[in-house]
Amino acid sequence: MAQTPDTAKGNDPTTSSSALERGLDRGFDQGFAVTRVLMVVPVLVLALSAVAAFAYGTDVFVNAFRQVSGHPLPVGNKVGYFLVIIDLFLIGATELIAAIGLYELFVRPGQARRPGSKLPAWLEMRDLNDLKARVIAMAVLLSATTFVEILVDEASTGAEVLEVGGAVAVVIAALTAFLRFGSEGRG
Repeated sequence: MAQTPDTAKGNDPTTSSSALERGLDRGFDQGFAVTRVLMVVPVLVLALSAVAAFAYGTDVFVNAFRQVSGHPLPVGNKVGYFLVIIDLFLIGATELIAAIGLYELFVRPGQARRPGSKLPAWLEMRDLNDLKARVIAMAVLLSATTFVEILVDEASTGAEVLEVGGAVAVVIAALTAFLRFGSEGRG
């Protein structure tokens, strides 16, 4: 085989283009790895929002407790206060779960599955489908408690309860179907 000036000097064009591709790939990999830090912003916002929901729920509880202890009867219109508290704490929990999930998936991927991890197994996220399932499960629970709030509200008519109940049932069915069939085939 005849040697060209490049191959005579040891500069094989296929080798140099492969090195260039490897260098570009490594550069892109490092650049994308650094962008994981951007996920700290939504993680912090969600965590702070969860703290705010917990604080607001606590404030509502303190005010409701004062009203209920001062005037315990009639009970019916005061039950709604405590359902609102449940809603606020569920919202905070959902935001906290989303913050932990985004942190696990993007900022420190794979850290939660290490031996000695302090996260409970149900909170470990392997992919976005795990996070989506937990957030949707919390949304279903939140929808159910919101419906119960409307149910115990003395101002609600039977027609309103039926309409909201039907709407909540449709939303829960759609979310359940999405979880069940929306993730199939995505590994």
